Amino acid sequence: MEVRTRFAPSPTGYLHIGGLRTALYAYLFAKKNGGKFILRIEDTDRERLVDEASEIIYRTLKDTGLIYDEGPDVGGEYGPYIQSERKDIYGKYAQELVKRGAAYYCFCTKERLAGLRSQCEQDGRQFKYDKHCLQLTPEEIQEKLDAGVPYVIRQNIPAEGQTTYSDMVYGDVTVPNSDMEDNILLKSDGYPTYNLANVVDDHLMKITHVIRGIEYLSSTPKYNLLYEALDWDVPEYIHLPPVMRDKHAKLSKRHGDASYEDFIEKGYLSHAILNYIALLGWSPADNQEIFTLPELEHAFDVSGISKSPAIFDVEKLKWMNAEYIRALSEEDFIKMAMPYFEQAIDPDKFDLPLITRLIQPRLEVLNEIPEKLTFLSRLPDYDIDLYFHKKMKVTPESALVYLREAYPVLRDLPEFTQSAIHDAMMSLVEKLGIKNGQLLYPLRVALSGTPVTPGGAIEIAYLLGRHEALSRIETGIRKLEDSLQ
Repeated sequence: MEVRTRFAPSPTGYLHIGGLRTALYAYLFAKKNGGKFILRIEDTDRERLVDEASEIIYRTLKDTGLIYDEGPDVGGEYGPYIQSERKDIYGKYAQELVKRGAAYYCFCTKERLAGLRSQCEQDGRQFKYDKHCLQLTPEEIQEKLDAGVPYVIRQNIPAEGQTTYSDMVYGDVTVPNSDMEDNILLKSDGYPTYNLANVVDDHLMKITHVIRGIEYLSSTPKYNLLYEALDWDVPEYIHLPPVMRDKHAKLSKRHGDASYEDFIEKGYLSHAILNYIALLGWSPADNQEIFTLPELEHAFDVSGISKSPAIFDVEKLKWMNAEYIRALSEEDFIKMAMPYFEQAIDPDKFDLPLITRLIQPRLEVLNEIPEKLTFLSRLPDYDIDLYFHKKMKVTPESALVYLREAYPVLRDLPEFTQSAIHDAMMSLVEKLGIKNGQLLYPLRVALSGTPVTPGGAIEIAYLLGRHEALSRIETGIRKLEDSLQ
């Protein structure tokens, strides 16, 4: 039997972290078992649809390398793969369920349902449909159908007994039938609800393993009742533990928690995000933490999925992202960093390989780049207190002396190369009989106007070029002279 898994998101916005993890695990399980990974768009909740959301889903899966074997934009023999394009399929199965007694027509008005809900609230009971329309005779049903009375089709859950199934993570799950409601299967507009559509589609698309969030753990028995009523094989189930914002609250796109796209915009790398979420609820057999996607395909095993909630730790993600950034080749780093370079500097005017060597080891996320480099394009206004450095024994007074010494040396260099600047400054340190930092610290402050920079005075002077470097030293000298008079 060929293993077939699916990822079936609703196009209601950006793909959130929990959804991407579900896609990843479904992909990994299929690949580990030599099977197929299918993408299906579940857009039957028409009121919540968001324009372009399906395109975002396609793009996200492709960007992360989760290439699906069948799907809306790639085709396959079991399409269409968008539920709204399958609308005509579901009606006949709803009618078949009615014929078999597993579902029934419901003609209740919104007013009657509202009254029933209100009565339940007054009685302190949880709302549950009362099977009122199940009592209608075939003649009464036909009369209403002939009259064009709006209807839905509801699942007929047995009033007594219990339903049990086995989950590959949580083991046997038993739910009393009395806890389940006669949910709507087919709405009055002819669209199916999730309850019907996911069962019909999974069967017709020959899905062998359903991988989804734990929120479906207790509702799966009612889906299985539909499989059994239609004499269909029930798939295997793998329900996943929730991804939590903290110990008390789940991550949720409805509550504004970050999506995959949000993290990309913040400067996280796609493969770092994927690597991190792979470990949200799954542990490899060893202690390995950094995985390529092919390595995950090889290592993934359902036995490593935890039953416990996983806490989304942004600091751990930052650490992992930094590891991925450091592992990039210089060429790949410059390509990825270019949009961030452009926010701070004119890339054509600076030595990008040198900047890369200075900042790549120091970054956690790419959007830190503009803040670290802005001083190169414009000297910020700064206070002369920045020239104080107790450990290096630097004061504004000593800084003024050493900047005056450094200025003519840099001005008169035959070549303004990094090595020439270095040798000239080291010779000046020796001539003055001081420590390196007593010269290079105030020089760095004058050149950058900031307390922390990627690289030191020598690299910054070279990046700025002779004219700009000398101009900034002149500014520093004037600042100190004006303040120390």
